[in-house]
Amino acid sequence: MSTVRRLVVIVLFEGVDLLDVTGPPEVFALLQRETDDATGYEVVLAAETLDPVTTSAGVRVLPDATFDEVAARAIDTLLVPGSVEVDAQRRVHAQVDPAVVGRVKELAERTRRVTSVCVGAHILAAAGLLDGRRATTHWSTAQQLAAEHPAVEVDADPIFIRDGDVWTGAGISSCLDLALALVADDFGETTALRVARQLVMYLKRPSGQSQFSVPLEPVSTTRRVEDLRHYITRNIGRQLTLADLAASAHVSERQLTRIFKAELGTTPSAYIESARVEMARNQLESTDATLERITTLCGFGTTDTLIRAFRRRLDTTPMEYRRRFRATAG
Repeated sequence: MSTVRRLVVIVLFEGVDLLDVTGPPEVFALLQRETDDATGYEVVLAAETLDPVTTSAGVRVLPDATFDEVAARAIDTLLVPGSVEVDAQRRVHAQVDPAVVGRVKELAERTRRVTSVCVGAHILAAAGLLDGRRATTHWSTAQQLAAEHPAVEVDADPIFIRDGDVWTGAGISSCLDLALALVADDFGETTALRVARQLVMYLKRPSGQSQFSVPLEPVSTTRRVEDLRHYITRNIGRQLTLADLAASAHVSERQLTRIFKAELGTTPSAYIESARVEMARNQLESTDATLERITTLCGFGTTDTLIRAFRRRLDTTPMEYRRRFRATAG
């Protein structure tokens, strides 16, 4: 029986985001349940001292070891969570403690793989670990990361990015996607898929995955745009023209375009395409429908149009997407 266990060290500090800390261990614990031997991970929460650490949620967490203690061990994966503050205008700013940065830099030197969750990327960047690399972070602090660290190629779209032995994750809940990707890298996609099913998640991949699906876009501030969004969803399978939408909203076509730009930051046609791609993704993930059937259901007109939309928005083809994300029963 194999007893190889990879040491995962999660960095703790005052004000750390709670889900960043607790999410990955849940994934790693489920791995143990889905394997037939003792192979897996040993997760250690490390901090400057063994005193309780108060997270951003107000929940106190007890460290398992100090930074000095874990520095004496062979670390497989260093996982760095993040912390933010919100100003009076509800603007989000990533927080970076120089003392934590120094510790992360030290530990990274003796670690096989370095990862960050959400705004933890700002700590990696401050430690110089992202220079010359492509990286992601939470969308709300991506501009801050790019401005403060011009040597980092910031891409706010993917759920996570792997650049060599450095991995960065996006939004807070994407810590689960990142952890699943680490499991897939270490133990194979079949095992990771079993873990994903236990989490009621799809097995995510690093390329072409937007942080937001259409239903998760910010709700607009006007009832008129919300009505338009619902109208598009109800009529997604038929041809939708600018004139149709304008008539539905009782505005001119020019005014409709201005409304979409102001409220949703996009054009009506681009929004319709994104809604169709989202519906097609759901069909590919959860049904055996043919491309022709999906094309009709989602209003693409032709399968070529469907394929081009997937290449443009997800950098993949519909069939490749289904191969990667469809979870078969059993």
